[in-house]
Parts: sequence; C-alpha cells; structure tokens
Amino acid sequence: MHRASLVLLTLMVSVSACGGSKPAAEQPEQSAAATEGSDAPAAADEKSEGAAPAEGTDAAAAVPTKCAKAGSVCTPSFKFTQKLCAGSYPGMALYLFANNSPWTRGYLTRRTKAWNASGGVSAENAWLEFDEEVLVLQERKADTGGMQVSGSGGGYDVLRWDGTCATLSGEELTMNKPPAAKTPRVEWRFLDDNVQEALRADEEVSSAVTARKKECKGATSGEVSMKCVKADEKLSVVIIGFVRKGGSVPVPTKLPE
Repeated sequence: MHRASLVLLTLMVSVSACGGSKPAAEQPEQSAAATEGSDAPAAADEKSEGAAPAEGTDAAAAVPTKCAKAGSVCTPSFKFTQKLCAGSYPGMALYLFANNSPWTRGYLTRRTKAWNASGGVSAENAWLEFDEEVLVLQERKADTGGMQVSGSGGGYDVLRWDGTCATLSGEELTMNKPPAAKTPRVEWRFLDDNVQEALRADEEVSSAVTARKKECKGATSGEVSMKCVKADEKLSVVIIGFVRKGGSVPVPTKLPE
C-alpha cells in the first residue's frame, strides 16, 4: 500500500506540472501580438514622414534657371511668370537679374505708362522710362493675346528691377542695349531678410544702408527730408551696381505663389 500510494502521488505531481506549463507556452504568442500591434502605427508614421519631404519640395517649387522654350528670347516658364506677375517680388527681381542668369534683357524705346495685362501689381501713375532695362518674361502673340512664343508682332510681359511686371507692345521694346540702361528704384525695406543680409555683406552696400538709416531716421513713408530721398536713391544705385557686377543674391524666402 505504501508503494502504491507513492506511485499515485508521483502521477499527481506530474499531471500538475504539465497543467502549469500551458500558460507559460501561450505568453510569448501574446507578447508577439502586442509587439506587432505597436509596430504597425510606427511603420505608418515612418511612411508618412518619408512622404513629407517630397510634398514640401512640390510646395516650394524651384525657381527656373533654364529657358522654357527655344526661340528668339529666353524666358522662364509660363506658370512661374503667372505667379510672379500676380504680385510684387523685389527680392526675386534681384535674383533673376543676376549677371549669370540666362533671361533675355530688353530696353524701353520710349517712356511708357506702366500697366500689367496679367492683372497683378502695377504702381498707380508709374512709368517705365526710355532706356529702362527689363527682363523678358513672355512674348504675347499678336492675334490672340495668348502668352506663348511667337515669331513677330504682339508684345511682351516684362519684369522690372523693382519686382513688378509690365506689359509692353512690340515697338516699345528693343533687345539692343543702350549706353546707360536705366532702372526704377529698388526699395530696401521691401527686400527679403535673407536678401538684405547677403547684400549687407558687401561693404559699399552696408555703408549705403547705414547712411540711409541715419538720414531717414527709420521713416518709410510720408514726409521725409531731401537728404533721406537722396540716400534712398543712392542705396538703390549701389544695390543694382552690386548685382550687375556679379554680386551674389540668394533665392529670396518669399516665392511667387
């Protein structure tokens, strides 16, 4: 009897041990399920984060650097021109007028009232002066007024040094450079911060900025002294000279949109 009791006790312990091992076997499966569940959102986040730079790149469309079409003039794309001429972008004008830019330069054959056929900014009572230098943005086809390259006739949409666009008839523009091309005034206060910073790295520009600040005493509109007016004009001349001599201007932070 003693031996039988011992055998029975051994069997009971063995069954108990087997029953206790079952939950231990299930635990790793539960952990794996929990791990997979936590990894799934992380994978989704990585996917969305990976797509973000591409979306950002599309939003901040690159500024054109090559001619849109082969022809008599080199112009930016029509889409970019539409955005550019819908507003006023003085910082962008300096960048596009850079010495190494490919865009065709044009010059006024007469004093002309400024107007913008694209419906964008055009200063009231503003004039383009005889011999003023502009960038040709698009040729306008004579028969339809459509914005596309044409062989002759029609007119042009152009960019001025002050960042505004204007529309000219064919006879109002020539590609022959005059002895001394004119420009409208470039207003320092309207330039992007990063453009101002780059310009001030030049000693002559920096001195002109300091002189203007001294004479104008922070004034940006209203009644100003004649000394302030002259300092403003001097600063504009120095900025334009800097760009024409090959000075580097960065892509402005404010892009046409």
